[in-house]
Amino acid sequence: MSIETPDDGAGPAEPADLLPEHSVLSFEEYMAMQRAVGNETRFRVLYRLKRDGELSAKGLREALDLRGNTLHHHLDTLVDVGLVENRKRKEPDSEGLSSYYRATALGEALLDHGVEELLRREQVFAETYR
Repeated sequence: MSIETPDDGAGPAEPADLLPEHSVLSFEEYMAMQRAVGNETRFRVLYRLKRDGELSAKGLREALDLRGNTLHHHLDTLVDVGLVENRKRKEPDSEGLSSYYRATALGEALLDHGVEELLRREQVFAETYR
Protein backbone atom coordinates (compact mmCIF):
# COMPACT_ATOMS: atom_id res chain seq x y z
CA MET A 1 0.00 0.00 0.00
CA SER A 2 1.50 3.28 -1.12
CA ILE A 3 1.09 6.51 0.79
CA GLU A 4 0.08 9.50 -1.34
CA THR A 5 2.36 12.50 -1.04
CA PRO A 6 2.35 15.87 -2.72
CA ASP A 7 4.50 16.05 -5.84
CA ASP A 8 7.07 18.30 -4.21
CA GLY A 9 10.05 16.05 -4.94
CA ALA A 10 10.33 14.97 -1.32
CA GLY A 11 9.13 11.41 -1.99
CA PRO A 12 7.00 9.19 0.22
CA ALA A 13 7.12 9.38 4.01
CA GLU A 14 8.48 5.82 4.24
CA PRO A 15 11.36 4.62 2.03
CA ALA A 16 9.69 1.22 1.54
CA ASP A 17 6.88 3.05 -0.25
CA LEU A 18 9.29 3.87 -3.07
CA LEU A 19 8.82 0.29 -4.28
CA PRO A 20 6.00 -0.53 -6.68
CA GLU A 21 3.10 -2.56 -5.29
CA HIS A 22 4.30 -5.78 -6.98
CA SER A 23 8.04 -5.36 -6.47
CA VAL A 24 10.30 -8.26 -7.38
CA LEU A 25 12.19 -7.83 -4.11
CA SER A 26 11.16 -6.62 -0.69
CA PHE A 27 12.48 -3.46 0.90
CA GLU A 28 14.45 -5.63 3.35
CA GLU A 29 16.10 -7.51 0.45
CA TYR A 30 17.17 -4.23 -1.15
CA MET A 31 18.60 -3.05 2.17
CA ALA A 32 20.52 -6.34 2.54
CA MET A 33 22.07 -5.67 -0.88
CA GLN A 34 23.07 -2.16 0.20
CA ARG A 35 24.62 -3.49 3.41
CA ALA A 36 26.53 -6.14 1.46
CA VAL A 37 28.04 -3.71 -1.03
CA GLY A 38 28.73 -1.20 1.76
CA ASN A 39 31.65 -3.36 2.83
CA GLU A 40 34.83 -2.29 0.98
CA THR A 41 36.03 -5.82 0.23
CA ARG A 42 32.64 -6.90 -1.12
CA PHE A 43 32.44 -3.71 -3.17
CA ARG A 44 35.86 -4.50 -4.67
CA VAL A 45 34.79 -8.09 -5.45
CA LEU A 46 31.56 -6.99 -7.12
CA TYR A 47 33.33 -4.18 -8.99
CA ARG A 48 35.96 -6.61 -10.32
CA LEU A 49 33.31 -9.08 -11.47
CA LYS A 50 31.36 -6.33 -13.21
CA ARG A 51 34.48 -4.98 -14.86
CA ASP A 52 36.14 -8.26 -15.85
CA GLY A 53 33.17 -10.59 -16.22
CA GLU A 54 33.07 -14.14 -14.91
CA LEU A 55 36.10 -15.15 -12.85
CA SER A 56 37.14 -18.23 -10.93
CA ALA A 57 37.64 -18.00 -7.19
CA LYS A 58 41.37 -18.38 -7.82
CA GLY A 59 41.34 -15.56 -10.36
CA LEU A 60 39.49 -13.29 -7.94
CA ARG A 61 41.79 -14.22 -5.08
CA GLU A 62 44.86 -13.34 -7.16
CA ALA A 63 43.35 -10.16 -8.65
CA LEU A 64 42.29 -8.81 -5.27
CA ASP A 65 45.15 -10.25 -3.21
CA LEU A 66 42.82 -11.86 -0.67
CA ARG A 67 43.14 -15.01 1.40
CA GLY A 68 40.87 -17.82 0.20
CA ASN A 69 38.69 -18.00 3.31
CA THR A 70 38.26 -14.21 3.37
CA LEU A 71 37.25 -14.15 -0.29
CA HIS A 72 34.78 -17.00 0.11
CA HIS A 73 33.17 -15.34 3.13
CA HIS A 74 32.53 -12.21 1.09
CA LEU A 75 31.47 -14.14 -2.01
CA ASP A 76 28.96 -16.13 0.06
CA THR A 77 27.43 -12.88 1.31
CA LEU A 78 27.19 -11.44 -2.21
CA VAL A 79 25.63 -14.66 -3.52
CA ASP A 80 23.16 -14.81 -0.60
CA VAL A 81 21.79 -11.33 -1.35
CA GLY A 82 21.62 -11.90 -5.11
CA LEU A 83 24.40 -9.60 -6.31
CA VAL A 84 26.68 -12.41 -7.52
CA GLU A 85 26.00 -15.78 -9.16
CA ASN A 86 28.10 -18.90 -8.59
CA ARG A 87 28.54 -21.51 -11.31
CA LYS A 88 30.43 -24.69 -10.65
CA ARG A 89 32.29 -26.22 -13.60
CA LYS A 90 31.08 -29.75 -14.27
CA GLU A 91 34.10 -30.76 -16.34
CA PRO A 92 37.56 -30.35 -14.83
CA ASP A 93 40.00 -27.99 -16.51
CA SER A 94 43.68 -27.42 -15.74
CA GLU A 95 42.66 -26.01 -12.34
CA GLY A 96 40.22 -28.83 -11.51
CA LEU A 97 36.52 -28.32 -10.79
CA SER A 98 36.46 -24.60 -10.13
CA SER A 99 33.65 -22.32 -9.10
CA TYR A 100 33.11 -19.29 -11.30
CA TYR A 101 31.46 -16.09 -10.19
CA ARG A 102 29.82 -13.23 -12.04
CA ALA A 103 27.86 -10.13 -11.12
CA THR A 104 24.09 -10.44 -11.54
CA ALA A 105 22.06 -7.78 -13.35
CA LEU A 106 21.09 -6.41 -9.92
CA GLY A 107 24.72 -6.34 -8.86
CA GLU A 108 25.69 -4.41 -11.97
CA ALA A 109 22.76 -2.01 -11.58
CA LEU A 110 23.60 -1.37 -7.93
CA LEU A 111 27.11 -0.34 -8.92
CA ASP A 112 26.05 1.63 -12.01
CA HIS A 113 23.40 3.63 -10.19
CA GLY A 114 24.78 3.52 -6.66
CA VAL A 115 28.33 3.80 -5.40
CA GLU A 116 29.95 4.12 -8.84
CA GLU A 117 27.59 6.97 -9.69
CA LEU A 118 28.51 8.75 -6.46
CA LEU A 119 32.20 8.32 -7.26
CA ARG A 120 31.68 9.68 -10.80
CA ARG A 121 29.77 12.68 -9.42
CA GLU A 122 32.60 13.36 -6.99
CA GLN A 123 34.97 13.67 -9.97
CA VAL A 124 32.59 16.10 -11.70
CA PHE A 125 32.21 18.18 -8.53
CA ALA A 126 35.97 18.25 -7.99
CA GLU A 127 36.54 19.50 -11.54
CA THR A 128 33.71 22.05 -11.31
CA TYR A 129 34.81 23.61 -8.04
CA ARG A 130 38.58 23.82 -8.49
